[in-house]
Amino acid sequence: MTTFQDIFKSSFLENVTSFSLVDMVLALALAFGLGVFIFLVYQKTYQGVQYSSSFGVTLIALTMITTLVILAVTSNVVLSLGMVGALSIVRFRTAIKEPLDIAFLFWAIAVGIVLAAGLIPLAVTGSVVIGIILLIFVNRKSRCNPYIVVLQCDGHQSETQAAAYLAQQTQRCVVKSKSVQQGLVEVNLEVRLKREDTDFMNSLAQMEGVRSAVLVSYNGDYLG
Repeated sequence: MTTFQDIFKSSFLENVTSFSLVDMVLALALAFGLGVFIFLVYQKTYQGVQYSSSFGVTLIALTMITTLVILAVTSNVVLSLGMVGALSIVRFRTAIKEPLDIAFLFWAIAVGIVLAAGLIPLAVTGSVVIGIILLIFVNRKSRCNPYIVVLQCDGHQSETQAAAYLAQQTQRCVVKSKSVQQGLVEVNLEVRLKREDTDFMNSLAQMEGVRSAVLVSYNGDYLG
């Protein structure tokens, strides 16, 4: 028969004293600081269509939550087995639109795990190195950015002249699609600029038989 004293000998209550308050506060504070650092790097390197501030806040929360979970797991072997079973049934349905966002998610999770394991120098140094690498390579401006030129011409002759002019003014010119209607030819061409100068589009639009000429940036996912 369970007595009143046996209640206070419960393993649940004993687990309360198994954590050091100083360790918990220090781990969560470091997780918050590194999460903010990951968030700032994400802001500086984001190159998508529409920036989502909620995803940046998620990176901070994910770092702290991972730290909290790993702290609990490392304190109890039985709890770690139960945690694996509980997390195995979790499914996330949100689609990741930008491939680089996956790297930030894994970065936040890895920092939380390393911090909870007590490897503070590894977490801090690794985060700084990863952040610097991302800032350098993601923000590096490529000199061969692709563009799409949308041409509307009156006929085959004006189309040929416009395409020949584009081939002379650009480093690369490749036809991507072509739509033909009666009295109208619309051509989409992928071009690589020789230099950051788009004045040739003014001359292209004034050529005889060219109704309109549009130059848009192209990254393989969207036009804009």
